[in-house]
Amino acid sequence: MSASVRWSEPRDLAPPRTEHAPARDDVPSVEDIDQLQRSSFQLAGWPESPHPDGVLRWVAANHRYNSLLWDEEDQARRTDVPDSEIAANKRAIDRYNQLRNDAIESIDDTLLEAMPDHQPREDAWVNSETAGSIVDRLSINALKLHHMQLQLERTGVSQAHRLACSSKLERLRIQRQDLLQCLERLLHGMADGSCTFRVYRQFKMYNDPALNPYLCGMKDGRSAGAALNS
Repeated sequence: MSASVRWSEPRDLAPPRTEHAPARDDVPSVEDIDQLQRSSFQLAGWPESPHPDGVLRWVAANHRYNSLLWDEEDQARRTDVPDSEIAANKRAIDRYNQLRNDAIESIDDTLLEAMPDHQPREDAWVNSETAGSIVDRLSINALKLHHMQLQLERTGVSQAHRLACSSKLERLRIQRQDLLQCLERLLHGMADGSCTFRVYRQFKMYNDPALNPYLCGMKDGRSAGAALNS
């Protein structure tokens, strides 16, 4: 995470815990994560008010960068502005996407650190998706629900538009429940040792000057020397 990112107050944004929370107090429940994401749009100053503590700090950071990404993606589709403005949007998209992925990995790292006694059983299954990746999908789903609701409430649109948005909202709500169940199963499975996940890292090669072929002296995916010897 960039050292220039500043986390704003207040510190009381954590939703209340429920009886379904995992055994360790510093591991948020699925209900905590769900409420933080869905309630964020009502916070004054959002997306500039992330939660500053533990795992939820990175859940909020991921949600914040997804929110900023959403706005930049919308602006990048404009056709009534100079190309320089679209280029600025594209660069912001690249920057926020990297920060979003950094936050996903920080969710996973912080969660595993909060569960130092996590010992998978010999027959434990390894989830193909990390907890942070599921949280990221939930964040995007929350954004879709929020913006689809705004479309449903628009004035001056047709009944067909409203019906289409209503149908999409229902599908998004079903998806959210499925994702929440998957995350809850993973967290509780980790608590009892029946499952685990591995942090593979995203390895965003395009943002690494040593790996992006256009930034490290390569052409068409090959080194200059290899091209000369081919």
